[in-house]
Amino acid sequence: MANLLGSLVTFFFLISLLAIISYQLMCFADLEFDYINPYDSAARINKVVMPEFLTQAVFCLVCLLTGHFYLCFLSLPYLYYNFRLYSMRRHHVDVTEIFNQLNWEKKQRLIKLAYLIILLLVFIFGLLCNVGNDDY
Repeated sequence: MANLLGSLVTFFFLISLLAIISYQLMCFADLEFDYINPYDSAARINKVVMPEFLTQAVFCLVCLLTGHFYLCFLSLPYLYYNFRLYSMRRHHVDVTEIFNQLNWEKKQRLIKLAYLIILLLVFIFGLLCNVGNDDY
């Protein structure tokens, strides 16, 4: 039962990361199609950057504590990248440079989204293998 609970917590952290990245991409799309002004877009995106980083760190910790070592090791490069962005102080979107950096920021979020989708597929595959081996 504890294994199932740990898997559910891991799954919800992974889904929340996907939702945060999708929200940031939607904000960039709204800015690109001129539905929102740059100040509001940057404020909305910057508001969810730190929760994304903290959720990723807690996700790695939960994976480590629940025994999902393969997910922990697969998510370490993403955690390191977020830490590097934070330490270099490039984690926030600048309001004055948002149009110049729009393509780069969108590409960065799309790569994060693809990476998280791959992690989700690996997690589901591992979960199905564990369910097939365990007797519940």
